[in-house]
Amino acid sequence: MASKAEARPAKAAGTYRIGGDLEVDRLGYGAMQLTGPGVWGDPKDPQEAVRVLRRAVELGVTFIDTADSYGPFVSELLIREALHPYADDLVIATKAGFTRAGPGDWRPLGRPEYLRQQCELSLRHLGLDCIPLYQLHRIDATVPLADQLGELALLKQEGKIRHIGLSEVTVEQVEAARKITPIVSVQNLYNLADRHFEDVLEYCESNDLAFIPWFPIATGNLARPGGPLDAIAAEHSATPAQLALAWLLRRSPVMLPIPGTSSVAHLEENVAAAEVKLTDAEFEALAKAT
Repeated sequence: MASKAEARPAKAAGTYRIGGDLEVDRLGYGAMQLTGPGVWGDPKDPQEAVRVLRRAVELGVTFIDTADSYGPFVSELLIREALHPYADDLVIATKAGFTRAGPGDWRPLGRPEYLRQQCELSLRHLGLDCIPLYQLHRIDATVPLADQLGELALLKQEGKIRHIGLSEVTVEQVEAARKITPIVSVQNLYNLADRHFEDVLEYCESNDLAFIPWFPIATGNLARPGGPLDAIAAEHSATPAQLALAWLLRRSPVMLPIPGTSSVAHLEENVAAAEVKLTDAEFEALAKAT
C-alpha cells in the first residue's frame, strides 16, 4: 500500500505560513494555462482542465494561484467547478490589476473602482466569501500607489480579502507598499535560468514574505544535451523541469513555486519534483551553471 507521502507527493516540499496564518504546502499550482491560447477564452478541453485541478489536490497541492485576467475569469470559474466546496486546507490566491482586450493583450489598470469591481467578481466566480490572498497583478504607474493599495486595504477591512500581495515589483516598491498596508507575498519572474530578482527574494527572506516565482521551470540552455543538468538529472532519474523546481524549493524556505500545466500527466511530473532532494554539491553546481 502506498504511504501518505507517496500518495500526496506535494507534501514532500514542506510547508510555509503565508502571512503567518495560511499554511500551504510549498509546491503549488498556477492556473494560468487552463485557458485558451494567449490566456484568452475557454480551454480546448475544459474537462481535462477540471481533471488537472482535482488531481492537483489529490497529489497534496494546497496552494492554487490564479487571476481574474486569466481568460478573463475562465480560470477562476474552472477552479470553482472543479473544487467547490473547497477543502479546509486549500488556499486560493487570485489577482487583479490587468484589463484584457484580446489574446496576449495585457494592460495595467489600478483605478480603485476597477480593483473593487474585480474583487467582487472574483468572489462571485470563485464562490468565496473572503479571498485568502489577493494580489495586485501590476502596479499601475498612472495611479498613485496609495490609491491602489488603499482600496485593497479597505477590502481587507471589509472582510473580503484576508491578505494582500504584490506581483512583478522591485524592493523599493515593496518597501513603499508596506508603508501603506501589510504585504505578505511577492510574485515575480524567477527561475534557475533567470534570477534578476534575486534582491527581491533576499528581501522577502529577510522579512518573512512569501516569494512566489512565476515561470518557475525555465532552464534556458542548461537543459541542452550534454549540459550541466544531464548528469544530475540521471542521478535522480528526474527531468530538467523537476530539477529546476527542486532547486527552487531548496533555494529558500519562503519560496512557493507554482508550476502550471493543462495536462494531468505533466502535473504529476511537476508535483513529483517535491520528492527530488538535491545534495549541497548539486545545488551549488546548478546555481553556478547559470
